[in-house]
Amino acid sequence: MALKIYKPVTPARRKMSVVDFKELTKKKPQKKLLSPHPSKAGRNQKGRITVRRRGGGHKKHYRIVEFGRSSFGVPAKVIALEYDPNRSAHIALIRHQNGKEVYIIAPKNLKVGSEIVMGKRTKIAVGNRLQLKYIPIGTGVYNVELSKETGGRGQIARSAGVFATVLAKEGDKVHLKLPSSEIRVFDGSCFATIGQVSNIDHENVRLGKAGRSRHLGRRPKVRGKAMNPCDHPHGGGEGSSPIGLKHPKTPTGKPALGYRTRKKKKFSNRYIVKRRTGEKM
Repeated sequence: MALKIYKPVTPARRKMSVVDFKELTKKKPQKKLLSPHPSKAGRNQKGRITVRRRGGGHKKHYRIVEFGRSSFGVPAKVIALEYDPNRSAHIALIRHQNGKEVYIIAPKNLKVGSEIVMGKRTKIAVGNRLQLKYIPIGTGVYNVELSKETGGRGQIARSAGVFATVLAKEGDKVHLKLPSSEIRVFDGSCFATIGQVSNIDHENVRLGKAGRSRHLGRRPKVRGKAMNPCDHPHGGGEGSSPIGLKHPKTPTGKPALGYRTRKKKKFSNRYIVKRRTGEKM
């Protein structure tokens, strides 16, 4: 999937690019697989802002995507490839032989009419979902199940263009190299889908103007040094003042550059073989 660049008829158009949707086959979503998706604007149930710079944006419905594929062992046929406004990846509408229709995250090179299946040990083909212990070393996978207690629901490597690589196998354990370059141990009975997530050109898109950010629900970003001292550690001072600190900090006062926020005694630390590259102590 390539990028589309328009003629620079306005200053904003000169820097703007969009993903070409020629590979998508259906414009209107499946009505029975939609759910209301009211905007929370970064607020929690108490109405307090917990995520900054959220709000506005275009109205949208949530597409009910199945991350685990409940129809175990039932082959399914790809009916359509669609756009999803709630995620960076594209989604595929599939119909099982028993008549059930669901949305899944579409992998790269998945075609309409292709047949896919989920099982403990199936054919190694793009879109098929099977257990990690039966996937050959060096294979790229996505939508990986984090633990076998989740019932096949994938949680790892789901955004546009990413994939995890099967590095090694030790008994019933499998080592995966994640998109962050972290190497992590997974149980061999966890499920993963073969392939790479679709829409790989998503990271190359240039918004071009502030309005496109607002359409996506992103509000403007204000510098900490432009705030008052009560609002940010960088705030205060006369005129254009420096931050007044040896190192920059977050709004809550924690170091902002390379500081590890992961708990040292977190239970899942034992599953991490190698931390991601470039991470500071």
